Amino acid sequence: MAWLAQKPRLTQGARLIQFVDAAEILHPDSSHPVSHERIREIVSTGSPVVWIAGIEPLLHPGISHLVRAITKTGHFVFLETDGTHLRRRIHEFQPVPRLFLTVRLEAGARRRTSRSCRAGALELAAEGIRAARLSGFLICVHARVQVETELGEVAELIRYAHSYDVDGMVITTANGGSNSANTEAKALRRKTAEARKLIGSRWWESFSRLVQPVMSGGEPRDARSADEDGVRLEEEEHANEESIRIA
Repeated sequence: MAWLAQKPRLTQGARLIQFVDAAEILHPDSSHPVSHERIREIVSTGSPVVWIAGIEPLLHPGISHLVRAITKTGHFVFLETDGTHLRRRIHEFQPVPRLFLTVRLEAGARRRTSRSCRAGALELAAEGIRAARLSGFLICVHARVQVETELGEVAELIRYAHSYDVDGMVITTANGGSNSANTEAKALRRKTAEARKLIGSRWWESFSRLVQPVMSGGEPRDARSADEDGVRLEEEEHANEESIRIA
């Protein structure tokens, strides 16, 4: 991620990370649903990172076309998925250095699967991660902290992710809780900050903080703030030799 850390000069009004909701631009009945004009709009924002999420992107036939078009422009793409369709569709993507297949996992899911129908979903996600790793893809895990999440569960999830040799870990608050000023939201922010310390990588801890406002629908930062974000990432890159692999 050194390239990202060293690209802090952005256009006015741009942020380091642009959020794209797959459901807003992809249509389930078309394998090439995005016009070149729409792709140009996405890549012209000046954001070096495009985070694609929303309602399961891998349900859209045209998702691989969209990802390929964006990565070819030199942008990093974090394609977020629950992982249940990853193994089935992995052959449609190319393991390029600018693509992170980002699997969303729930802290505490392994403990709760014995009484939850999500047991099968967790196993499908694990199979997808294994298939992606064997195919040479970069893998990131996205964990969302909720009010009821325990730090021990986050630590267990990080160990679980590490057992699959993932390349990165992002931790954010769930349900956009970081934008609220109430007592519960403040406690959730503190818990999330503590959870990020468990990642073991100062780079991914910092990157998680940059992802948070994107997940929460925060306003774009000005160019000066974006520059500072890039400089901070570069500092974390130098301070942490394991900036790609999580500890």
